[in-house]
Amino acid sequence: MENNIIPVYMMPGMAAKPTIFDRIKLPETRYKVYWLEWLIPEDNESLEHYSKRMIKHINHENPVLLGVSFGGVLVQEMSKYMKVRKLIVISSVKSKHELPKRMKIAKFIKAYKFAPTQLLSNLDVLQKYAFNNTISKRIDLYKTYLAFNDKKYLDWALKEMLLWNQDKPLEDAIYIHGNKDAIFTHSCGGNCIVVEGGTHIMVVTKYKWFNKNLPAIIESSN
Repeated sequence: MENNIIPVYMMPGMAAKPTIFDRIKLPETRYKVYWLEWLIPEDNESLEHYSKRMIKHINHENPVLLGVSFGGVLVQEMSKYMKVRKLIVISSVKSKHELPKRMKIAKFIKAYKFAPTQLLSNLDVLQKYAFNNTISKRIDLYKTYLAFNDKKYLDWALKEMLLWNQDKPLEDAIYIHGNKDAIFTHSCGGNCIVVEGGTHIMVVTKYKWFNKNLPAIIESSN
C-alpha cells in the first residue's frame, strides 16, 4: 500500500507559514502531504542556488510539487533541477511577462533596494501605529500566516521575485489562478485553470475547491 502513496510537497507564499495549507485535505489512502518551509538565504544567494538547497528537503523521488505565489515561482525553479510527477502553481505567475506593471516599474528603478521590509520584521510595532481597525485586523491576519519576518529573507525574496527571468510558462506545469487575484492580475490567460471568485489567498478561502479538485489534477495525464 505504501508504494501507492503519492508524496505531495507544498510550498507557501512569500514569508508565509505552511499552515496556509491547514485546510487542504487529500485522501490519505492515496496521498501523503509534506509542508516545506522557507530557508534563510545565504549571502548574495541566487534563486537557482536556493532552489537546489530546497531540493535537499525533498525526500522522495518523482513527487508532486505545489507552490503558492512566490512559492509557485520557487517550485517552478526547483522543477528544472529534479524530476516531478506533477508541478502545480497557484496564485502566481507563469513568466516574467505576467508581473503587474507596478512590479515591472519597481524592477526598473531597483525599488527592492529601498523597500521598507523592516516594517514586516516587526508587525507588533506596525500594528501599534495602524490608523484604523481594518488595517489592524489585516495585520492580525498577516501575523497568523507569516512565518519569516527576517529582514534578510524579505529583502532577498522581494528582489528575486522582481528579477525572476523565466520567459515562457513551463509546458508541463498546471497553473491555477483566481479571477479576483489583486496581486497578480494578468495570470489567468493562456494555459490556466481559473477559479471563479478566487483571490490571492484562495488556498485559504477556497480550500473546498482544492479539496475537491486537486486529486483529479494530480492524477491527470497532462
